[in-house]
Amino acid sequence: MEVTLLMQAIEDSFRIVEESRKDAEELLKTGCRVTAEVRNVEGEKIKAFLTGAHQSKVRFQNFVVTFLIMMAFWALLSGKFDTFHLSLGVICSGIVAYFGHSLIFHNVRVGDTRLITWRFIKYIPWLLYQIVLSNFHVAYLALSPKMPINPSIIQLPSKLESDISYVTLANSITLTPGTITMDIDEDNFIVHALSDKVADDLKTGEMEDRVAHIYMEADHLYVQDVLDMSQIFSNIAR
Repeated sequence: MEVTLLMQAIEDSFRIVEESRKDAEELLKTGCRVTAEVRNVEGEKIKAFLTGAHQSKVRFQNFVVTFLIMMAFWALLSGKFDTFHLSLGVICSGIVAYFGHSLIFHNVRVGDTRLITWRFIKYIPWLLYQIVLSNFHVAYLALSPKMPINPSIIQLPSKLESDISYVTLANSITLTPGTITMDIDEDNFIVHALSDKVADDLKTGEMEDRVAHIYMEADHLYVQDVLDMSQIFSNIAR
């Protein structure tokens, strides 16, 4: 009788231990699952925070770049550098940059904003040089006894891909005396040219290539593009 009771007690003890083990396993699994879910939630929060911080940084950079571009054009086109006009330029450029920076940089290709800004700054002296040369050419056309003026409307197919590159090229053409961008029809620039020479100069595509180089357009590949992009991706890999 005592042996039977002892065996029964041992069996009950093993059963209780086994049930406790199963309960402990379930509790451990539940704890691990809750911990993983908490980690996922925290990870998503951290990711969202970092993404928001990065987007805020990009928006601020785009605002600054847009402001500098607007201010440069204001100073270039107004030609007045007194306190009143410069202050008015700062106010107007700031308002335009605040409301328009997301439009200008809506679909800019992936790249380093600082590099794009630096390339744009280096592009300005070349553009000013072309403006000076075109001024001399237009003066020659006007003063020459034969007046070899042959106005024409030409169509320039373009491989540019972003809105900002289209805007840059269109304004560059218009700022250069002797040519005016009349319209952009899909991927074609409709340009009025004052003479055959300015039309031929545009058809060489040098201006388009330089604009494409600024914004790292894929269809206009330069050796420097490869070097610059390799530096960017090496920084990302770190």
